[in-house]
Amino acid sequence: QLQASGGGVVQTGGSLRLSCVVSKLTFANYAFGWLRLAPGKEQEGVGCISGEDGTTNYVDSLQGRFTISRDNAKNTVYLQMNSLKPEDTAVYYCNARWGLEDYWGQGTQVTVSS
Repeated sequence: QLQASGGGVVQTGGSLRLSCVVSKLTFANYAFGWLRLAPGKEQEGVGCISGEDGTTNYVDSLQGRFTISRDNAKNTVYLQMNSLKPEDTAVYYCNARWGLEDYWGQGTQVTVSS
C-alpha cells in the first residue's frame, strides 16, 4: 500500500527526493510521516504532513534541510532532502495514519558518502 523509492548514494552536500506512492487507501484522509533507521541507532522521526491542510512538522534537527510535501492527485508523498550529511545515512520509511489505521512502507536506503 505504501511504496517508497528514490534512495541511493549521494555525496555530502547533495540532495535526494524520496517518493512514497500510496495505493488502496483514500489518500486525502491520511496524514503521512517519514522516519529513518540508521545502523546502531533508534528509529528517528523526520517529519509529517497532515491530511487536512498539508501542515508540516519536522524534528528540530532537520528543520530547514528536509521538506515534506504531498500531491493528492498522484497519491504521492515526497521527502526532499538537501545539504545531506553522512549522519543522514539510514533506511527511510513512509508511514500513513488515519484514526487507528497505521501503515508502513518497505523503506528505501539513503547513503551519504563523505
